[in-house]
Amino acid sequence: MGHTFNVETLHIADNVLWALEHLPDGSLLVTQRDGELLRISKNGEPLSKVQNLPNIWQHGQGGLLDITLHPNFKKNGWVYLAYASSRNGSKGHLRISRGKIKNNRWVDDQILFEAPREAHSRSTRHFGSRIVFREGYMYFSVGDRGDRPSAQDLSLPNGKVFRLHDDGRIPDDNPFVDTEDALAGIWSYGLRNPQSLVVEPGVGRIWEAEHGPRGGDEVNLIERGVNYGWPVITYGKNYSGTTITDLTAKPGMAQPKHYWVPSIAPAGMAYYGGEMFAQWKGKLLVGGLAIQELQLLTIEQDQVTKQDTILSNHGRIRDISVAPDGSILLIVTSDGKGHIMKLTALDKE
Repeated sequence: MGHTFNVETLHIADNVLWALEHLPDGSLLVTQRDGELLRISKNGEPLSKVQNLPNIWQHGQGGLLDITLHPNFKKNGWVYLAYASSRNGSKGHLRISRGKIKNNRWVDDQILFEAPREAHSRSTRHFGSRIVFREGYMYFSVGDRGDRPSAQDLSLPNGKVFRLHDDGRIPDDNPFVDTEDALAGIWSYGLRNPQSLVVEPGVGRIWEAEHGPRGGDEVNLIERGVNYGWPVITYGKNYSGTTITDLTAKPGMAQPKHYWVPSIAPAGMAYYGGEMFAQWKGKLLVGGLAIQELQLLTIEQDQVTKQDTILSNHGRIRDISVAPDGSILLIVTSDGKGHIMKLTALDKE
């Protein structure tokens, strides 16, 4: 790809790290799946742990997951968290809260979304949980929780992308506000486990990547009211190798813009907009858990036209963030530990 880059490990944690955000002072907020919210310097030095977090249900794939700053964070201080929550300790689902960090404590907590009681499950799989903002609205993903048919059921949050106001109110123009028994916050549906969600800079389109079963990981362009087909259509199979469905397409169900067979297990995703790796500008970085690769996708119009691997064999890539200086930060799991890795260019073109 025309660059030789340096890979540096900034920080190693004893537990799985999930997501990171850049604070205006250059430090990082990093979520740890076991329920810790860490503040780390830009050089990787541990600074503090944020206290007084909401109660987090840490089971299997669930725990403290995504973190996102409000677009006007410098003015209002709002921080958004996605995490697994439980009312009774035995069943859980996804919750979205926002709060502020003052004197190293989580304060002013507001619950913006909580799955209805009938959607709470003992399943420890497929929470989804990425959060992005576009045009003043908050979008977030919810996985199917291992209950495949629920992704097609508009009365349940599973396998959906939601659109809410930044304070949790439901917009009047959401696609299913007048649909009987449907959850009014739903924006799109028919998804499996969407752990990647990103807004295309300057264009505003929302791109999603999700885990398929055995094969059939997808990249989708998330649009109003669209059904993406899971589990009615898929390019994947059961983990045992048996068939889920013979259908890969059906009228009324959107086709992916790209799919992987075999699976890469896409998690972190980010548009590259920096100058350090100039020829990657405007392209989509996608991290793989299963394949342990950082891939670069070229998008023309609304289609993925090229796929390149730019990093491999450094661990399971969970999150990707482009730093203000154009370097690339990765959250990686290796040997059961969470790593923050930094990619910097050794040469520039």
